[in-house]
Amino acid sequence: MTLRAFFDLVAENPFYLLVFFLLLPFTAILAGWLGREEGHLSPWKYLYSFLVYAVSVPGIFALTLNIYLFLFERQSIWDLNLYTQVLPVVSMIATLLIIKKNVSLDAVPGFDRLSGLLIVIFVALCILWFIDRTRILVFSYLPVSQAFLIFLALLFALMFGVRRAFK
Repeated sequence: MTLRAFFDLVAENPFYLLVFFLLLPFTAILAGWLGREEGHLSPWKYLYSFLVYAVSVPGIFALTLNIYLFLFERQSIWDLNLYTQVLPVVSMIATLLIIKKNVSLDAVPGFDRLSGLLIVIFVALCILWFIDRTRILVFSYLPVSQAFLIFLALLFALMFGVRRAFK
């Protein structure tokens, strides 16, 4: 099964996907209501950590896939699949905002690793996009020193993201 076939299957039967991505913000609301002022304590912070990972991994994947499809594949916005490309990102943003109201995200175990992973993915996509768009004629008009500085800046951002993800 290819990724396209999987996404087509999910788009044809979106019930479980809708339940999953609507249940996560609802669980965050319920946890905030039941554990008022206790979100930084042991049982609640691990529930929030589970919610953050359960919503962020598919959300980051969908966001990365969207960037790839729009920049590299040049997909039209009209071909956007709401279930597999929009719903995970919206659910991620909503769940993280709800959790942020209840507890500081610094108290949630592992949240800094996810933000580091997001930085690494973003910088890697920027490097790939820069390489994809660079042509010999365009590159000859750009001074070598500027191209080298752009490469170094992207490399330092990548190293910062890796350090933050794996510290």
